Amino acid sequence: QVQLVESGGGAVQPGGSLRLSCLASGFPFSMHSMAWFRQAPGKERALVATINSVGKLTYYTDSVKGRFTISRDNAKDTMYLQMNDLKPEDTAVYFCKSYYRNDLWGRGTQVTVSS
Repeated sequence: QVQLVESGGGAVQPGGSLRLSCLASGFPFSMHSMAWFRQAPGKERALVATINSVGKLTYYTDSVKGRFTISRDNAKDTMYLQMNDLKPEDTAVYFCKSYYRNDLWGRGTQVTVSS
């Protein structure tokens, strides 16, 4: 079964950290670029970061540069998003996506940043 499963979300205070994971199965994970998106309440889903198939090329949206780090372990079919210095505006449901297929998304994991 082709699927992506996110984990690692939760509630943290401003300035805190979380590490999200995205476990892939059912397709050749190591051959395809991956991405993290997020959707805040009342807003459209937006790109957060991307990583190429071998993990050498990355992209970050401006609002997370210097705070978030995207990475992957192809031996474990897993992608990560290390999020540091979290802010209330980072509150959202975070989704992982594979470019193996246009409609391949995880179900999301909630991140809530609040004091």
